[in-house]
Amino acid sequence: MPGFALADICSESYIDLRWSGGSARFSVELADNEAERAQGLMFRETLGRFTGMIFVYPNEQSVNFWMRNTLIPLDILFFNSKGLLKKIHQNARPLDLSSLFGGDAIQYVLEINGGMVAKLGIKEGTEMRYPMVDNKHAVWKC
Repeated sequence: MPGFALADICSESYIDLRWSGGSARFSVELADNEAERAQGLMFRETLGRFTGMIFVYPNEQSVNFWMRNTLIPLDILFFNSKGLLKKIHQNARPLDLSSLFGGDAIQYVLEINGGMVAKLGIKEGTEMRYPMVDNKHAVWKC
């Protein structure tokens, strides 16, 4: 198929990010119900370099995260319903019970290895492409 590239395929297994000056693709596990969101990445000892977990909420809401039983440092990225990055918490400390406020209008949260945000230059305003973001509103459509 002319113009077809594997990187152009939208899949629930991958999230694409783009920002001024860069882009990245992460292989993700989906946490889209209460039990999966509560478990998150707890008890994991490693996480692949371009791997993460995407937390999907039914609609925009206030979200708080913590690192209870999480053994590895994480960068936590908070997106609104359009897939626009609104807030970043870098290098969340393992086992820390402090509440990490993500915002009042957040629908998607991406957890990746601590330090990746700085290494890649990801910043607020980054756009996410993911099939669970409603294409009617998405800033980067699938």
